[in-house]
Amino acid sequence: MSSTYKPVRIGRIDFTNVWPLFYNFPLERFQGEVEFITQVPTQLNAAMAKGEIDIGPISSFSYGEHTDDYVLLPNMSVSAHKRVKSILLFHRKPLEELSGASIALPTTSATSVNLLKIILRRFYEAEPEYHYDAPVLKDMLKSADAALLIGDHAIRESWKDNGLMVTDLAEEWNRLTGQWMSFAVCAIRKQLVEERPELVSRIYRAFMESKRESLSDLSSMVRDAQGLLGGTASYWEQYFSSLIYEFGPEQQAGLKLYYRYAWELGFLKQEAPIQLWNDKTLTQVTE
Repeated sequence: MSSTYKPVRIGRIDFTNVWPLFYNFPLERFQGEVEFITQVPTQLNAAMAKGEIDIGPISSFSYGEHTDDYVLLPNMSVSAHKRVKSILLFHRKPLEELSGASIALPTTSATSVNLLKIILRRFYEAEPEYHYDAPVLKDMLKSADAALLIGDHAIRESWKDNGLMVTDLAEEWNRLTGQWMSFAVCAIRKQLVEERPELVSRIYRAFMESKRESLSDLSSMVRDAQGLLGGTASYWEQYFSSLIYEFGPEQQAGLKLYYRYAWELGFLKQEAPIQLWNDKTLTQVTE
């Protein structure tokens, strides 16, 4: 490795939903060439925007804010067609009665927060009052009628019988639009693509290898998830099997619709184009 280059900094989300992309990543092949930095999604989004991270599974919404600086690695996302099981709104009133209600949002998310706002405003004509809070459900509901949780916080609460209505945002999005929802996409800074194309290719192949190995035998990930968070083996097998880590035409179509609504409602400055990296050139999905 040339001494003029620092290691490529790869962001890692601190949630089980991205484990397959990283679980079998062959880090030993990249001695001194890459380093992992683990953060929650909002921290990772901010670090990537500042140039402190070079590659990462960032919130899809954050990619929409930074399309001038990033491209997306193909075949990598955290997507769901129906239930995602880890993006959950806990609420005391039905969705159609949430206009004017107080909703607590987690400080850890970007895509899910805006997905909730899109669903409530566009499909329910609801204008709640939003505020941010630490992701602890019982504390959030002391000052709110509903609370959004994501990732492992949502999973833990979903196992409890708390008497609340629970809406899975991916399932609701699919019910309303018929589309997939991609919560995270794997972005890479364009500057790195230009400066170190050969290393980027090797990193991408390593991610693909990790994904294949991780999903071909879930048993080790399932055991580790149980050890970390509890739950049954069957829960985690279903969880990892129901999430989709591809980023093909169906996932891209769902994300483009999300970006269109986000732009129409003023959450994004533009209707974000989906630009994909490949070994030779940058390609833009225009269909």
